[in-house]
Amino acid sequence: KIMTALVALEQYDPAAEVEIDAAWCGAEGSSMYLRPGETLTVEDLLYGLLLESGNDAAMALAGLDPEGCGGFVEKMNEKARALGLENTHFCNPSGLSDPEHYTTALELAQITAAAMADPRFAAIVGTRSTQRAGRTLHNHNRLLELSGFCGVKTGYTKATGRCLVSAVENGGRMLLCVTLDDRDDWADHARL
Repeated sequence: KIMTALVALEQYDPAAEVEIDAAWCGAEGSSMYLRPGETLTVEDLLYGLLLESGNDAAMALAGLDPEGCGGFVEKMNEKARALGLENTHFCNPSGLSDPEHYTTALELAQITAAAMADPRFAAIVGTRSTQRAGRTLHNHNRLLELSGFCGVKTGYTKATGRCLVSAVENGGRMLLCVTLDDRDDWADHARL
C-alpha cells in the first residue's frame, strides 16, 4: 500500500473527485467501506488506504488508471525498477498475499524512504485520525503515540503475519524500521 500511494501521488491530482465504481467495493480484507456511486477525492482514498488499510481504496486508486488495475500495478513494478529494487514484485495494489507479490524488509524501507520524501505522503501517514468523506478514519499505528514517531504503515495477512514499517525523527534525521512476520512488532520497533 505504500507503493500504491507513492504511484497514486505521482499520477493523480489529490483534489480530483472520483465516483466510486461498484467493482471497487467489497474488496477482501480491511476496508474503508466505499459505496457505489458516492464521490470522494483521491486524497480521501489515500487516507482510507493508509490509515484504515482499505483494500477497496487500493482497488479504487488502481482502477482510476487509464489502463485499469493491471496498468497501475505495472506502474508499481516500473517504480520498483526505477528505485533499483531487485527483490520486489507487485501483482495487486492492496498487498494481499500472492506467490508473485513479494519484497524484502530492506526494499520495503527503500520504498518507504521514497514515499516519505513526498510531504503529502508523510502528512497522511502521520495523521492519527481524521474526518474524510463522512467517515472517521483512524490510523492503526500505535507508535504514533510515542515521541518522535511520524508514521508509517501496519500490515497483516495470515500468510505474512504482522508486518510493520515505522519512521521516527531523531536529531534531524529520519530513521526507518521494517519488520516482517513479527509477533512483537510494536515493542521491537519502540526498542529499536
